[in-house]
Amino acid sequence: MARNAELTRNIDTLTVLLYISCVLMGWLNVYAAVYSPEDQTSLFDFSSNAGKQLIWIGTAVLLIICVLVIDHKFYDTFAFVFYLFMIAMLLLVMVAGTNINGSRSWFKFGSFTIQPAEFAKLATSLALAKYLDQPGINLTKQKDLLWIGGIIGLPAILIILSNETGSTLVFASFVIMLYREGLPGWIPLLGITLAVLLILALVVPPLYLFAGIAVLCVIVILLLPRYNRTARSMIGIGLIGVAMMITATGVDFFVNKVLQPHQRNRIKVLIDPNVDPLGVGWNVTQAKIAIGSGRLDGKGFLEGTQTKFDFVPEQSTDFIFCTIGEEHGFIGSLIVIILFIGLISRIVVLAEKQRSKFARVYGYCVAGIMFFHILVNIGMTIGLMPVIGIPLPYFSYGGSSLWSFTLLLFIFLKLDSRRTNSLFN
Repeated sequence: MARNAELTRNIDTLTVLLYISCVLMGWLNVYAAVYSPEDQTSLFDFSSNAGKQLIWIGTAVLLIICVLVIDHKFYDTFAFVFYLFMIAMLLLVMVAGTNINGSRSWFKFGSFTIQPAEFAKLATSLALAKYLDQPGINLTKQKDLLWIGGIIGLPAILIILSNETGSTLVFASFVIMLYREGLPGWIPLLGITLAVLLILALVVPPLYLFAGIAVLCVIVILLLPRYNRTARSMIGIGLIGVAMMITATGVDFFVNKVLQPHQRNRIKVLIDPNVDPLGVGWNVTQAKIAIGSGRLDGKGFLEGTQTKFDFVPEQSTDFIFCTIGEEHGFIGSLIVIILFIGLISRIVVLAEKQRSKFARVYGYCVAGIMFFHILVNIGMTIGLMPVIGIPLPYFSYGGSSLWSFTLLLFIFLKLDSRRTNSLFN
């Protein structure tokens, strides 16, 4: 008993309760997604996804115990070692990995698979926290930004080389942490501007888009104070406008010449879901039907008709939110979203209370990764985001996802455990 108390001492109770709630609800929804009235498989049938997920949950508990047993200084001391190990795994999987759905990013052991890309996010978070914890690091210095870009970019490039685009895009979530630590505001603003420009270039005819950019530049010049309305500032704004036009022109080349056919189709479906309703648009269309059919309070646990007849592919993994929406309706979906908001908010609150910069930076990395996964996963099931194939934390079936998000969270809780804990501290 004394040993158990020592392990859990100062571990934030509220965060653990939120984690347990998400994992248990996720397990039940995985069962609902694969349940068949004819077979009536048990929750504990280890040949089904629900049974296998229970095994992953059990092993996740063992991982939690290991994390809590290890001294918190271990994660700081060996952050770069873990990062280099994961880089080696990402290289190895491209050679010795198994190809699943066109992506060679999995190690297969019998009926179980492990995806190193999921753990690369954890390793990168630790490496960033270690680097930023060094004295004299300043995010306004070009040298430091280049090092940080390299730490983030190296695993991202290796993951995209294994044709796992979704996991690569998650690395953009580190911008949230970097902005908190002093990243100049114009850098994320530039990223947002490019993303908006990309979307507009896909839906607005080039002539109208160019005219809109020109009008915007004129408005910006007119809004400048008279003493700042110099020839130099106007030329600078004009050059920015020209750069935006050139970028917009390059979007068509990028989409049609650089992206692979399945990636191009996902973008087309995002813009117009009816472009190929029986082909590339099938997943999103059926996902929206499933969620919409749940109405206010859902059809009831194990009563989802879209689920039973397998209308939505990958419903226990990438599209698990469809099961929530169909069987538990708007109310159930809202409860799940509130749980996630509560979990992320709690992580941010704890991160702000940290005495060490290492723990604070790592906490914001965890919050940013979770936020990105939740936003994109739920967004793609309701047609607001492209289908890029990333799991919903703690809900989607799969050991790699559950293990990585469990490690992400409980390493942070271990780092946080140096503070006195209370339920609402």
